[in-house]
Amino acid sequence: MSIPVAKQYILDFEQLGFGMFVHWGLYSQVGKGEWHHYHKQRDKYLEECAKKGIVPEEKIPFKDRQLTDEYKSLINTFTAEDFDAEKLVLTAKNTGCKYITLTTRHHEGFSLFDTCGLNDFDAPHSPAKRDLIREFVDACRKHDIIPFFYMATHDWYHPATFNDFDAFLDYLNKSVEILCTNYGKIGGFWFDGNWSQPDADWKEDELYKVIRKHQPEAMIINNTGMAARGYIGNPEIDSVTFENGRPTPLNREGMPKYIAGEMCHTINDHWGIGEFDYNYKSPKELIENLCNCRKVGANYLLNIGPEGQGKVNDYQARLMELIGNWMKLNGEAIYNGRPYASYSVGKNFILKSYDGKSLYLFVFDLGIEGSANVTVGGKYFGSYSFGNVTDKVSSIEWMDNGEALKFIQGEDMLCVNFTGYPYGKSLGVRVAKAVIEK
Repeated sequence: MSIPVAKQYILDFEQLGFGMFVHWGLYSQVGKGEWHHYHKQRDKYLEECAKKGIVPEEKIPFKDRQLTDEYKSLINTFTAEDFDAEKLVLTAKNTGCKYITLTTRHHEGFSLFDTCGLNDFDAPHSPAKRDLIREFVDACRKHDIIPFFYMATHDWYHPATFNDFDAFLDYLNKSVEILCTNYGKIGGFWFDGNWSQPDADWKEDELYKVIRKHQPEAMIINNTGMAARGYIGNPEIDSVTFENGRPTPLNREGMPKYIAGEMCHTINDHWGIGEFDYNYKSPKELIENLCNCRKVGANYLLNIGPEGQGKVNDYQARLMELIGNWMKLNGEAIYNGRPYASYSVGKNFILKSYDGKSLYLFVFDLGIEGSANVTVGGKYFGSYSFGNVTDKVSSIEWMDNGEALKFIQGEDMLCVNFTGYPYGKSLGVRVAKAVIEK
């Protein structure tokens, strides 16, 4: 079976390689994660079940997910005074991200854009009195970053969600049409929530027709959640998702359409800011995840959660800066590298440049030379072999310092003497570039 020819906009998406996810909304003011409302309502539901002596349902009943008046009042303190769209975009750019997916509306139903009369639960009707998506898109265009729009399909605010599903879908379609027509060309839509009612008729064809009419080359992505990673779902889907799980290689043989892949991942345990979430992942872990996504040809969408009024806190900003420093050395391999059918011991792998002129050798857990027992750990450096390397190599050097590496090559085996890090450097993942003979 043959592999379908990819549409150019999907190839362009794969070339982006690395994106920044941003979860920000009313929930950010509370500082307890983006699902704060749901868990508060769940606790209340469990208390009521205990009082009545009844066994609670596995999940909170749908009717009990509606926003309370207390939660809705968060709009009255939403000033967005610390939201600087340009600073946010530059954070992404300096991290090496080529696109940003921003929550235009999360499950709480509050919109960061002007809903143009659909309701008044939006940023222009808050004390912020601004169309924050307009500011975001303008900053993206100024700094050559592609804007993507997250849109929740599971909505706790809109009353039709709970009593007239067709009316809710009409509201959803009209919201998407506003985003399609009021902000110029965008990179794509990232939907999230169909998993909330798996047996419902979401009428996805109607929704996606709206996008294809106004934004024919926008990526259409619909998150299938952690229980269905890599599931396609609808013929219009352009990329499958892998939520908080490393992607698997996509077998596109016999597919009616070429589909991309993307892993979404957050830097700690929440998507929206968690004031007491200290479980931040290390730069090494995040860099490894980025590399392993590219190993199978998937993009990596890394999430941050700004504070209540829009500031990216110092820790998150510094963490992204460290990843950006790594990308300045190795970004070429991340953007241009494509899966290569070689194999090696452990985590190491090879990518091949899309122009066919280079190989990128990714080496994990390399040791430091000349450490004299003063550095932590005793990781290996020296000879590593890669099998099924069918391209003849003329030279290999480290991308971070240009040091030439010794190697020998047999019929389909490449053996490289990887030198260790010089004292004072430890990159987590080190990348060497091999030039393919013409």
